[in-house]
Amino acid sequence: MVALDLLGTVLIKLTPLDERLDEDKAFAKLSPRDRAFAYHLVLTVLRHCGTLDAVIEQCLDRPKDLRQHDLRQLLRLGAAQLLYLETPPHAAIDTCLHVADARRLTRAKGLVNAVLRKISRDGKELLASTDKPQLNTPDWLWMAWDEHYGKDKAAAIAAAHQIEPQLDITVRDPATREHWAEQLEATILPNGSLRRATGGAIDKLPGFDEGAWWVQDAAASIPARLFGPELAGKVIADLCAAPGGKTMQLASAGAEVIAVDRSAERLKRLSENLQRLGLDGIKPITANARHWKPEQLLDGVLLDAPCSATGTIRRHPDVPWLKTPDDVDSLAETQAELLAEAIDMVKPGGTLVYCTCSLEPAEGEAQIERLLSLGAPIRVMPVTADELGIDADMITDEGWLRILPSHWAEHGGIDGFFAVRLERLPDQPE
Repeated sequence: MVALDLLGTVLIKLTPLDERLDEDKAFAKLSPRDRAFAYHLVLTVLRHCGTLDAVIEQCLDRPKDLRQHDLRQLLRLGAAQLLYLETPPHAAIDTCLHVADARRLTRAKGLVNAVLRKISRDGKELLASTDKPQLNTPDWLWMAWDEHYGKDKAAAIAAAHQIEPQLDITVRDPATREHWAEQLEATILPNGSLRRATGGAIDKLPGFDEGAWWVQDAAASIPARLFGPELAGKVIADLCAAPGGKTMQLASAGAEVIAVDRSAERLKRLSENLQRLGLDGIKPITANARHWKPEQLLDGVLLDAPCSATGTIRRHPDVPWLKTPDDVDSLAETQAELLAEAIDMVKPGGTLVYCTCSLEPAEGEAQIERLLSLGAPIRVMPVTADELGIDADMITDEGWLRILPSHWAEHGGIDGFFAVRLERLPDQPE
């Protein structure tokens, strides 16, 4: 029942899943085990939504049988349990029939029973004939990736989104990396991040209470490293700072960090994390980065700009069903404004790192191309694979960072990210 409501909230009401979870009282009342299952089930449906619909359609006499939204979501939930979660057929089917009664879908119980029994019987064959990554990607996104990256890379990106991600961790002190890898039963990725299987409460893992590490996708940990390893004495602003992973990296490297975010609530969470980690030298400021001005020019600015987040679909499979091309266009305008403000915050010779967790070129490459064409007082400081411990194909010919979810397939994939390192040049006299 709770999973049905959560799924409808995302796909019908177009509300982000994490936002809904924060306020869903019915979800909060579930036992930890049931809460974990409901969450995992909803994620599974969102991750394989197109494939599930294609399988269900093969089991219907008339597509119009699914005109009721609750019925469509219920069949998706049942099919996901049978095809991907290996729930015993009798349990999955019986649960769906009980929910049908509760949701006044009694007349549709025969349909629900027939469709799910067919899937339980012929699911593997039905799945084999329909399970194509493109099915689980909205048309506008697929066409955008096809145009920019080519069909093969677009297919690889979409396929990577079907793989459930593991948990990535950034260690506060790199010298303790091997110790915590052993304690956490994790592997060390080429860039130094730790990766372990998901499961269990994060705050119960070894080292959490000691503040030895924090959760951060391997890709998200890379942009902060573009400032270099030694930042003692440097003053760096982290714009749009929450939830704070990059702020923590900069502070751990010795920087004095000004963490700017428009959300007081998100900054409160950031401050709580900083307290757990025992990090100081950080000044949180609640402000809109488009209007905030530092008291003096800074050694560096990290702008992790608001974006469509299409690079995080493997972790947040609700994203493709919530975003539209109009969102990308609107966000690109915001990013351009933030970039212009960020440039003016940096002293000549200082460093500006711009990044987004988006796969859309309008939110990455096009932003930098526009700045350079306008003669902005910046120059690109090329990134190298060796300095970051990453693969050469993650670096563009221009020296920009462009990570795709299909990279590091041998390690289980990685979030998509764009980043560029810029040097602030002196203003040219008019």
